[in-house]
Amino acid sequence: MQFTKAHATGNDFVLLADPAGQMDLDAGFIAASCDRHLGVGADGLIRAVPSHWMAKGRRLLAEHELVSTDEAPVWFMDYYNGDGSVAEMCGNGVRAFVHFLAAEGLAELAEGEELPIMTRAGLRAVRRVPEGYAVGMGVWSFIDPQMAAEQASDSLVKASSQHEPRPALSISMGNPHTVVALPDEASLEQLNLTEAPTVEPLPPHGTNVEFVVPGSPLVQHGVGQVRMRVHERGSGETLSCGTGACAAAAATRVWVADDAVDTWKVAVPGGEVTVSFAAREDGAEEVTLAGPATIVFTGELVP
Repeated sequence: MQFTKAHATGNDFVLLADPAGQMDLDAGFIAASCDRHLGVGADGLIRAVPSHWMAKGRRLLAEHELVSTDEAPVWFMDYYNGDGSVAEMCGNGVRAFVHFLAAEGLAELAEGEELPIMTRAGLRAVRRVPEGYAVGMGVWSFIDPQMAAEQASDSLVKASSQHEPRPALSISMGNPHTVVALPDEASLEQLNLTEAPTVEPLPPHGTNVEFVVPGSPLVQHGVGQVRMRVHERGSGETLSCGTGACAAAAATRVWVADDAVDTWKVAVPGGEVTVSFAAREDGAEEVTLAGPATIVFTGELVP
């Protein structure tokens, strides 16, 4: 089984091409492949499969009136966390996925062009840009709209290194995130994220937890700036999280009541990504995530 190892701002993945939709991947094999001591080592595994071989993919094709064939596939990003659990979406993973498709000759994408990618969170359009790839991430929303509207907080979060829980805001990017604001860089650096933070109440399907610190200044030349560390469900602390960066920027805009700032630079341990917001007529906001993707090496997995 041929594989490729790739990363996007340090969020790393094992990628497999399955153009005939024949791979049978179980959670044990995925977890073993992602194990950093006994396997390849990765935050997650992504299978590239034509959408017409996936039940969810076929529904999305019909919904968006797209046609996928073996000769001209619309690719589905079949994504799993490092522990083998199924995940809805990964913003960094989409960039690594499209970079992999292009490197393998499975898709062509010139600068400025877009490629439709199906995910469990829906259709995502990926555009080639000078800094790498820009992904249309869809609309962000509150997981608990009533609580968020009342107090811009819906839960309490505590990392094992913290003495007291801190208020947090839960954001959906097609997958769940809970964002916690910290007062300074030292607080961010001192976090112990080797264990999953406790979240009360916990969203129904679990959550990724982002700890953020505002830049100094918060806004420079019309662009917002934040730093972030993240604990991803099913993976632990990772060097980056694309959907988490979007959630962190969205939560910060809510807290500072400054939705006039539409572009945000989010610094993560693995680099930097750009998050942009665009208002729709119905008042919702579309989110775009842009950043690089890099192939590290290729090899062969033995099931």
